Amino acid sequence: MLSHGLPFPLGATAERAGVNFALAAPNATGVELCLFDDSGRQETRRLALPACTDGVWHGRLADAQPGSVYGYRVHGPWAPHEGHRFNPAKVLLDPYAREIVGRYDGSDLYLGHVPGRPADCDPRDNAAVALKARVAPPPPPPQRTATAAARPRIAAGERVLYELHVRGQTRRHPEVPAELQGSYAGLAEPAVLDHLQRLGVTTLSLMPVQHRADEERLLHMGLSNYWGYTTIGWFAPEVRYWSGRPGTTPASEFRALADAVHARGMELVIDVVYNHSAETDELGPTLSLRGIDNALYYHLRPDDRAHYENWTGCGNCLNFAEPRVLQLAMDSLRHWVTELGVDGFRFDLAPVLARRAGGDFEPRAPFLAAIAQDPVLSRTLLIAEPWDIGPGGYQLGAFPPGWLEWNDRYRDTQRGFWLRQGREGAVGLGEFAHRFTASSGEFAHGGRAPTASVNFITAHDGFTLRDLVSYEERHNAANGEDNRDGSSRNLSRNGGVEGETDDPAVRAGRAGLQRTLLAVLLLSQGTPMLLAGDEIGHTQQGNNNAYCQDNELTWLDWTQADLALSDFVTRVLALRSEAAPLRSTRWWPATPADDSPALRWLTPEGSAMTPPDWSRSDRLALALLFDAPRTSASGARWLVLLNAGPQAVSFSLPPGRWEGRLTSDAGAHVHTRALAATEILAPATLWLAKMEPEAALDAALANAPSVIPGATLG
Repeated sequence: MLSHGLPFPLGATAERAGVNFALAAPNATGVELCLFDDSGRQETRRLALPACTDGVWHGRLADAQPGSVYGYRVHGPWAPHEGHRFNPAKVLLDPYAREIVGRYDGSDLYLGHVPGRPADCDPRDNAAVALKARVAPPPPPPQRTATAAARPRIAAGERVLYELHVRGQTRRHPEVPAELQGSYAGLAEPAVLDHLQRLGVTTLSLMPVQHRADEERLLHMGLSNYWGYTTIGWFAPEVRYWSGRPGTTPASEFRALADAVHARGMELVIDVVYNHSAETDELGPTLSLRGIDNALYYHLRPDDRAHYENWTGCGNCLNFAEPRVLQLAMDSLRHWVTELGVDGFRFDLAPVLARRAGGDFEPRAPFLAAIAQDPVLSRTLLIAEPWDIGPGGYQLGAFPPGWLEWNDRYRDTQRGFWLRQGREGAVGLGEFAHRFTASSGEFAHGGRAPTASVNFITAHDGFTLRDLVSYEERHNAANGEDNRDGSSRNLSRNGGVEGETDDPAVRAGRAGLQRTLLAVLLLSQGTPMLLAGDEIGHTQQGNNNAYCQDNELTWLDWTQADLALSDFVTRVLALRSEAAPLRSTRWWPATPADDSPALRWLTPEGSAMTPPDWSRSDRLALALLFDAPRTSASGARWLVLLNAGPQAVSFSLPPGRWEGRLTSDAGAHVHTRALAATEILAPATLWLAKMEPEAALDAALANAPSVIPGATLG
């Protein structure tokens, strides 16, 4: 029998006296706890939770234990136009489930309504197929084992993000055992982490790893939501990425991955989806929140509460104005940090989490305020995807201090500057300079640092880097949407041939563009983010929306890796680590004092940039001088030369003995050499040069009367 138990903590909590069950459903009239056999197919007992405290239904079952499989039947009115969709014929997943049994298959048995009649309640019982939870054992003591690594502390200016997919990273990796390929354990393999550590990556950013339910449409096509942005279990690691090794669980294997990453001195960030759930719109399945308390968990349209606000484009939005929804997210985030070892989060469609009723974005919304004061979460790495399709959806730069944000304007500017000159999407020197120096217009306020800008040129959503310089049109027929899905504005360039080619000139041009774009990304001010596979030349054959392609199109092919390109990335990141001014965590002053470090913008002739120079469209070339204090021998000077135009450009270097350290037109195997007073840069090329402190001081003293005026940034 069930005793009253406690209304906290929410979820199923294993105790000495059994298991305490607690579910927040304030609009429900009753809740039944349903117990199942180990497979989750056969319902063995159904017990009414005996107590309800402040909207939380609860009870303690003395003979339950870790490993017990359970779900809920929640009673209440079926009144869709009032926002209520209670249907006790449907077994519901506990949103606090630590481990999930079963998989949604897209059948109409999961619908709360009669198929084709959304106003009518479906009486069919779905207990045999419904998603259930398995009671987790109590968490281990706070101290980890002696082999567990301490969490790394990566300085903001040293952070280099690497966005990857757990399955895609290792599914075709020849040095990962076949039984571990595509799993958390596979990602933890030494050969995989060796590569990332050798590159200079500091922070792994995993695409969604919380338990998901694929869309009905994809399932009927034999596809799945490979990217994983259809979460239904916010505490449970996705079981599809578990190796299934005896003696492990999805949670324990994920924790072992986190420990392996930490042992390398790297951080682990996960992409999380709290803005919507896999239950989609009013025609979607009833899996969990919809049947538990639809009016509590979701933003409903005020004119007709049978319909959902859809600021996500995915059919629904969780309502973070409700304390219980906020609690669900906060409890889940803390679980991933304290129990599973995560160091930070990238929040998908983050403005939704800060929208009030009616849709207005609020920088001081409850969710953002709760994160800021939380003793655990406030110390994690917080990254926002700062857009959705809600009112005023684009919020780049609007998140509070302490947050980083994906900067798609950086992406579009670099593509437009290097790939689109003379065509739609082209940008000039001023916009390039603004984005290269961390987009001060968006981020230089409220105490935010340049590192708040997460710079990227490619991400999971869009072309890979190789495809960006190989295709001008999307090629998404495999997605089953008649090539209508995915962005049609890619700002790409194919070099005169669409797709793969054997033409050596085209191939050489594409290779050079990839090196230049990678060099620009990794040497810009801000926090750089690499897309997994870009460093080895991964192609998706022109598919710029491969969200449903869990196959060799998206799995990285390590046997065909472009090792020269990988070596080039390693070299650039080593130079970034060496060149402190290029990863500054402070904003450069527009008019620097003579005795302070400065960033100076120069024409190819070596003079300070003037307004007419910034406005020129006939020559897309300039130099950036990261100047050490004029009277100091303690800091090196660094010089970035770049030419995005179609013609070679001659550069007059500032006085002194400059040492060439990188040229993107020459690949990774660049021998350091002394530069001449005048150098010629080929089209679409970036160079990096260094003047050692002694030489810098000699040059400064010899040229003291000549002051290079600073230019206003962006």
